Parts: sequence; C-alpha cells; structure tokens
Amino acid sequence: MSRRLPPLTAVRAFEAAARHLSFTRAADELHVTQAAISHQVKSLETWLGLPLFRRGSRALFLTEEGQSYLAVARDCLDRLAEGTGRLLMRDRAGRLTVSTFQSFAATWLVPRLGRFRAAHPDIDVWVAANDKIVDFNQEDVDCAIRYGAGGWPGVKAVRFMTESVFPVCSPKLLEGAHPLRAPQDLKHHTLLHDHMNEDWRMWLLAAGIDDVDPTRGPSFSHSSMVLQAAMNGQGVALGRSPLVRDAIAEGTLVQPFKFTLNAYHSYFFVCPEASAERPKIAAFRDWLFAEAERDGMRIKE
Repeated sequence: MSRRLPPLTAVRAFEAAARHLSFTRAADELHVTQAAISHQVKSLETWLGLPLFRRGSRALFLTEEGQSYLAVARDCLDRLAEGTGRLLMRDRAGRLTVSTFQSFAATWLVPRLGRFRAAHPDIDVWVAANDKIVDFNQEDVDCAIRYGAGGWPGVKAVRFMTESVFPVCSPKLLEGAHPLRAPQDLKHHTLLHDHMNEDWRMWLLAAGIDDVDPTRGPSFSHSSMVLQAAMNGQGVALGRSPLVRDAIAEGTLVQPFKFTLNAYHSYFFVCPEASAERPKIAAFRDWLFAEAERDGMRIKE
C-alpha cells in the first residue's frame, strides 16, 4: 500500500525545534541557518494543514497538535537511527566473501590472512577460490582479486601489484650431473608448465636461449601445482614473483638465474562501484595494498 509521508528533512527540523523550543538551537544542531529551520517547519505545517507551533514575541510554544506530533516524530527518528546504526555496524563486521584464483589464494593470500584477522577480528573472510571471473550481480561475492590487463566493465578495478617471472626449482637441482648454473643448462632438465604455456617460450626468447624446446614437459591446471612439482625436484617451473616469494624465503625453492622477465599483466582489486567504500571492503582493500607494499610489489596509481 502507498504511504503518504511528509518530507524527512522537514520532520527532522520540526523535531529539533520542538525539542529545544528554539529555531536557533535547532539550526545549530543540524548545522543549517535559522531561516532554513523556519522554512522547513513552515513547509511541514503546510503539508499537514495544521499549525505545530505558536510563536510568541520572545518564545516558541507547541500547539496541542505539535505536542502530539513530536512524540510520533521522535519515535520514528529514533527507530530510524537505531536501524541505520545496526545496518552500518553489520557492514563493519561479519562475513566478507573474496573471490580469487586458486594459486594466488594458496600461495600468497591465505598465508597472510592471519595479519588481517589480527587487525580486523570482527570480519570473517571467506575465500572463494576459482579461476572464473565473478559476476557481482549474480553471485554473493563482495570483492575479488583478478589477474589481467584490466578494463573490466561495470566494476571498480584498482591495479595494486605487478610481477616478474623467472625459473625456480628445488635446491637439489643445483647439484648432480647437470647442475643449473646458467639458462643454457635448462636443456638438461624438465620444464614444468601451468595453463599459461606461452610464458616459457617468451622467457627463453628474452634470455637468448634457442636450443630448449619450450613446449616439452608436463603441464598442470594451477600454478600452485606446478610449484609443488618443482619443490619435489620434478623439474623447473617458471615462477611468478608474488607466488614464489615465500617459498624462496623458506628455501624450498631457489632462483637459479638472475634474469627475470616483467609480466605484461598485473593484479587488480575489483568490486562493484557502488560498494567500493563499504567499511568491510575498504578495510580489506587497504590491508591488501599494505601487504603488497610490504612485499615491495605495490603499484601506486
């Protein structure tokens, strides 16, 4: 059913003026002019068709109708303020669903989430790991971390981290019959591939290596699987700097050569335009950017 409701601004002005019995003090409270309060009250009286105040020479009095309406207005505004506060508090805490691809979640995001939890104990991060581009209009997802060139329509996408690619392997491959000392030594070892098969070809070309077949070797659907195979000594993987940073620091992977290739694509924080400044989303975004800065990989745009 259609509700016949007065303008909220006029009701707020009336409630403040009635509570203070002063247009001046109501104006101070609402940060407007006394004339604005007088205008809003007059418009409400016109809308109702009833006088709400009796104006004396030096004082302001409520009419009988004004006294009755004050109780209604105060109750409505109090309930509206309480409901708004509960809603905003819920937006500062509770579940936050983050979509990202499996390898990034496993090797970079999840190992760092403890620091986010320590800083924001009231926010429960739910990581939805898959390689599809989430549709915010169809799925219950708050924000996402995407890898690509950007330019996705209908969303706010902020590039926050870049990467370089370079071979990584188990420390065991630095020894043995064919130790890895220079890129030319790759011809004696198995190349491990993820779904971006062109990366090995591009790296070998940039490194000036033309006697290694970039297509040979086993292939895996996720980079985290490739890195696990490399840690087990099954071959040499082409590592992406954010995804191998921790493994190199722990010594489970090594970078046998200094030559690196800057990647064309980058990492983006993505969310709907309308929800970019929601407290939970903004808190996660700011933490994410700080973590990239901490790793020395932050891009500032």
